[in-house]
Amino acid sequence: MQVKELTVDELKQLIQETVEETINSILFDPDDNKEIKPEVKEQLLNSLKRTEKGEKGISAEEVAKKLGLNW
Repeated sequence: MQVKELTVDELKQLIQETVEETINSILFDPDDNKEIKPEVKEQLLNSLKRTEKGEKGISAEEVAKKLGLNW
């Protein structure tokens, strides 16, 4: 399947899953010798917990608007 064949909701879900996987790999990969500040780790863990509870974050449209991008 190609990205152009995805619905908006399917694309959003794919992006969300990719972000979660990336955060988890940063936080929990013991073979990766990168250091992460404790406060950043706490923020990321809190974000994951909120997502798991079904809470919604800032929409892509809001982020784009704050950054002055056309969405």
